[in-house]
Amino acid sequence: MNHYLSIVATTRNDNHGGDLLKRTTAFVTGIYDQSIRWNCPVELILVEWNPPVGEKLLHEVLPKPPHGCMVTLRFIIVPKEVHETYKNAKNIPLYQMIAKNIGIKKADANFILCTNIDILFSDECFKFFADNKLREGSYYRANRCDIPKEVMNFDSFQERIDYASQNIIKRMGKSQNHETLILPSFVYRFPRLTKWLNKSMLLFWKKVKKDQFPHFTVDFDACGDFTLMSRNDWEKIQGYPELDMYSIHIDSMGLWAANAVGLKQYILPYSAPIYHIYHEDGWESDDAIRTIKFLESKPSLDWSIVFKAGNQIIKNKQSWNLNKANWGLVDIDLPEYKFSNEVI
Repeated sequence: MNHYLSIVATTRNDNHGGDLLKRTTAFVTGIYDQSIRWNCPVELILVEWNPPVGEKLLHEVLPKPPHGCMVTLRFIIVPKEVHETYKNAKNIPLYQMIAKNIGIKKADANFILCTNIDILFSDECFKFFADNKLREGSYYRANRCDIPKEVMNFDSFQERIDYASQNIIKRMGKSQNHETLILPSFVYRFPRLTKWLNKSMLLFWKKVKKDQFPHFTVDFDACGDFTLMSRNDWEKIQGYPELDMYSIHIDSMGLWAANAVGLKQYILPYSAPIYHIYHEDGWESDDAIRTIKFLESKPSLDWSIVFKAGNQIIKNKQSWNLNKANWGLVDIDLPEYKFSNEVI
C-alpha cells in the first residue's frame, strides 16, 4: 500500500484517564471512516509501550481496518524489559516521546503526524491531508478543541464529529495570519485587517528586538496532539529529545528544533481543528493540587529552561543534538503486528 501519511500515537492498556479503550477505539475507527470518505491512504502506527502484565495487548481488543478501508494498522510493542532499562521506569510507565520516535523511524509514508489516542480529526482537517497540500520544509499545526467525553456515547463517526463541533469546551492554538495577536474575537472577522496587523507587529518586533526570535508566533499549545512534518524534516531535528523524564514540554522542544533548522510554521485553518476527548489525568487535571502531586515523583522540565535553551539553538541554527545515532530504538528488534486490507 502506497501511503501518503503515517499517523503515530502511543498508549498502553492501563486505562489511563479512564475509558482508555473507548477513546482509542473512537480514534482508530474515526481514521478508518475518514480514510474512506476522503480517499486518503493512511498508515496508522500505535506504539504500545510497556504493556501491563495480565492485560490483553491492544491488537487483541481494538477493531481492525474494515473492508474497503484505506488504512494499514501497525502495532509495535516495546516490552517491559526494554522499558526497565530507563532509570525512571518505576515512576514513568510510558515514555511518550521516545515511543513516538519509534513510530517516526518505522513509518513508511513521506509525511508523518505525531498525535495522541484521545483525538478525533475534523473532516476539514482530514480533507487537508487528502488534498495533497503537505510540503517538505514546513511543520504543520492545528487548533485543539476540547470536547466532553460523552462524544463516545455515539455509535457512528458522523454523529461523533457533529457532536464535537457543537460542544467545544475550550479551544487552544493560534490561527493563520494573526499569530502575534491577542485581540477581541470579533476583530478576526476581518482577515485582511488581522493579516496587516500581524505583519506590522512582526516588523515592529524585528526593528526593536533586531535579531531576537519572535517566539510568541510559534503555536506551542498542545503541540503533542498534532505535529506533522515530512520524514526528512523529522530526521533533520532527530525526532523528539529522548530524555529519561516525563514528557511535559518535550513536545515543544520539537517545535523549537524545527524553527532552529529553518522549517516554516503552517497552521491549519480555523475550520480544520482536531477534537480532544476530555479525560481526567494527572497533568491536565482541573485540580492544580492533584497536578502537583502527579508531577512530584516524575522528573520533568521547567518551561523556563526549555525557553532559554530553545532560543540558544535558534541562535546557533541547529537542533538539540541530544539523541544518539540509534534514536527511535532502531537497534532493537521490536515485536510488530500488522493489519491491512491492501485495497490500493
